[in-house]
Amino acid sequence: MITGYRASIDTNAVGLGFQTLVFVTMREATRDSIRAFEDGVSAIPNVVDAQRLFGEPDYLLRVVAADLDDFQGIYDDQLSALPGMQRLNTTLVMRTVVDDRDLPL
Repeated sequence: MITGYRASIDTNAVGLGFQTLVFVTMREATRDSIRAFEDGVSAIPNVVDAQRLFGEPDYLLRVVAADLDDFQGIYDDQLSALPGMQRLNTTLVMRTVVDDRDLPL
């Protein structure tokens, strides 16, 4: 039941207080394109959460960065180069209200 232990780190304290949510629409949903995309996302350290969704969009990514310029570099150099994706739609996180909550057991 326990999958691991980790420290909760204040993103602002380590200079990664800029957060975005990136919605990804895939060009196609073949086994190979999904595997290639997910491998690519897993290799980007600034992607701290990634969920595959039912319907549109296909994925939701939470990305942390130092600031807007840092995020733009991540977007241009890494996110936009991910295989198999058709469109990225990004929104900025204004404030985190609930984060890393324990399961209601």
